[in-house]
Amino acid sequence: MFQNIGIPGLILILTIALIVFGPSKLPEIGRAFGSTLREFKKGTKELMADDEQKKVNAEETAAIQK
Repeated sequence: MFQNIGIPGLILILTIALIVFGPSKLPEIGRAFGSTLREFKKGTKELMADDEQKKVNAEETAAIQK
């Protein structure tokens, strides 16, 4: 979706955000966006680790049953 934004598109988005929210709100919005991304990445890693653990447990169970 955002693969072909490029530098001009990014500058345009930042300029519009500056106009809409003002310079005093942008740092707060940036921090909130950063913490949201961090939480999303953490949740994704936890889900992947859970799936990997389930796969290992299934393989161990299959090996024991043989």
